[in-house]
Order: sequence, then structure tokens, then C-alpha cells
Amino acid sequence: MTVKKLNAKLQAWVDARRRHHLSDAHVQMARELGLNPAKLGKLDNDDQEPWKLPLPQFIEKLYFRRFGRYAPETVMSIEHRARLRQQKKLARRAAKQQRLEQTDSDSSPVPTEPLPPQPF
Repeated sequence: MTVKKLNAKLQAWVDARRRHHLSDAHVQMARELGLNPAKLGKLDNDDQEPWKLPLPQFIEKLYFRRFGRYAPETVMSIEHRARLRQQKKLARRAAKQQRLEQTDSDSSPVPTEPLPPQPF
């Protein structure tokens, strides 16, 4: 049950993590803040623009300002999150299939005799 390929949104975060040397915690914080992975290059320009904070510190500062803590309570990598999502999806499919099979076997046959008319 391996994840063969990540969807485009998650793959963009994997590429951003590799390109900007971010940890899983920083990627998760940036995702929770709603940052765009394609725009992180503008924020990670502290070499040419020395007044900017390095990107990991900038993400931590924004995260603390918004959520009041320095890091998420539970940190998950993108790959682990995708695996959990895939497992949950397969479990939902199996439960749905089981419900359908159960309703098919429980359905009673339709009576062949018509019901007598009911008085008003």
C-alpha cells in the first residue's frame, strides 16, 4: 500500500522543502499559515536583502504570532500525511462496499400478491 505519486499540491510542498532546505515542521507550519509554496522564493531572499529573516525563522515568527506557539503539537511529514490519507480513503471504500453488500443480502423479496385496498 505505497503511495505511488503525490498529487500536485503536495508535490509542490515536497519540492519547496527540498529547494529551501526546510524541515517537516517548517513545511507544516507554512501550510497551516496558508503560504503558497511557489512564492517562498520571494521570502527566502535574505542573502540579497539582509533585512529579511531567514525563511525558517520567518515562518516560526508568523506561526507564533498567529497560533501563540512556536511549533505544531504533532509534526507529520507530507509523505506520512499522504499515506494516512490513502489508508483512510481505502478504509472508507471498504466500509461502503461492506454496507452495500449488507443491504443487498438483507433486502427482503417483494411480495407477489397485491395488498388489499385500504378504506379511507
